[in-house]
Amino acid sequence: MDRNHVMRSALWASAVYNLGGTLLFVFPSSLGRLAGLPAPVPRVYTALLAVFVALFGGAYAWLARQPRIDRPLVAMAALGKAGVFAVILVSWLLGEVPGRGVLAVSGDVVFAAVFAWWLLGAMADPAEAEASRAARRGARAAPPTQA
Repeated sequence: MDRNHVMRSALWASAVYNLGGTLLFVFPSSLGRLAGLPAPVPRVYTALLAVFVALFGGAYAWLARQPRIDRPLVAMAALGKAGVFAVILVSWLLGEVPGRGVLAVSGDVVFAAVFAWWLLGAMADPAEAEASRAARRGARAAPPTQA
């Protein structure tokens, strides 16, 4: 199994998933209610959330197209996806969000697991470790640019 192929597929799927999440916040009174989001909410909050969810989706698509997948960005993505799921799960446990809210973000925990799986495999891969060391050496050796 090619870990990078699986990871790129997961990044593309996550970008599409985030597009769906963006639509939930853009249309909170219709699509958002289907996912169990509370309403009414001031438009500024839903608009800001839509922007952030869309930005992360764009970052996943951008990352999927890169020749080398950036591990720190994937780590941030895994933490973000796991964090979103944790917030909704705790909110459901406290009775603040219906169960369909947990279902709506269940993809986030799946993506977080795939991202973590890829990160652990990338750290164990000797070729990937050497490529990372070479990239860091190259970054340190590059002379500063003058504007």
